Amino acid sequence: MEIFERILGIILPVFIIIALGYGYARLRGDAVRSDMTAVNRVSMDVLCPLLVFTALAAKDFDLADNGMLILAGALISLGSGLLAWPIARWLGYDVRSFVPPMMYNNCGNMGLPLAILAFGTSSLGSAVALFMACNLVYFSVGIKIIESGRDKNGVRTSPWKFLANPMMIAMIIGMAFAIVHVPLPKPLFIAMKMLGDACIPLMLFALGVRMMDVSLKSWHIGLMGAIVCPIAGLAVALLLDQFISLTAEQRGQMFLFASLPPAVFCFMVAEQYKQEPDKVASIVLLGNLAALLFVPVGLWMGLPK
Repeated sequence: MEIFERILGIILPVFIIIALGYGYARLRGDAVRSDMTAVNRVSMDVLCPLLVFTALAAKDFDLADNGMLILAGALISLGSGLLAWPIARWLGYDVRSFVPPMMYNNCGNMGLPLAILAFGTSSLGSAVALFMACNLVYFSVGIKIIESGRDKNGVRTSPWKFLANPMMIAMIIGMAFAIVHVPLPKPLFIAMKMLGDACIPLMLFALGVRMMDVSLKSWHIGLMGAIVCPIAGLAVALLLDQFISLTAEQRGQMFLFASLPPAVFCFMVAEQYKQEPDKVASIVLLGNLAALLFVPVGLWMGLPK
């Protein structure tokens, strides 16, 4: 019961912010959509990359100690996408809309606070390692899936184009800082972290605004995404648990990570690429609601008996 109350305390603020965004959009009308386009661009290009960089560049993050956990996180993300692909084909969904959200779960604004609540403040490094692995997979394989079939002029894009993405640049630089452990001046680091932290409520608020465009016909793909994402993740985690050696805390973190719902950031990317953002918004919204069921399951599977 105590774990459920803690999880509820993390998830409820998420839905309150989404509801505020929806209420604001209802009050202000269609003009809000164009206003949020600029906000979303700033979040994608500046705020979210700073969130990733400051998480990796923090002095308490050790890259070497979390190598196996990073591998596990990457395999869970890839495996979830692989399991989701035939389901999308079978149900007639656009793979570009359904599969990438299955690969990128809410390991940032939900996973990090949950990890601290479940395993203590010393667990933050492991949670950041999983966050990094998930970002690496999504902004390479996931973005390539979204971009597939969009070239109408026969021009081949470079397979390394994804490295120019602000999130990937922030991750690469952050990993370099994690390896060499060069500290940033404290005032600069605090300023960057404050900006990075700002992207979390902004993304949730933007999702609420986008809910204005969500139609009832999107509930089916949203429900399927809400179920497939955590079940696929937990299935891959169960398999990895037989082969990968992790500490007790890292094992618990792996199962918590696997049970998380699709990330709000998936909606931001769908908005940017105009890839059925209303359907992706439904996947994200219903997925985060379903976290009330699946996150306790992940914790039960991962915590020492």
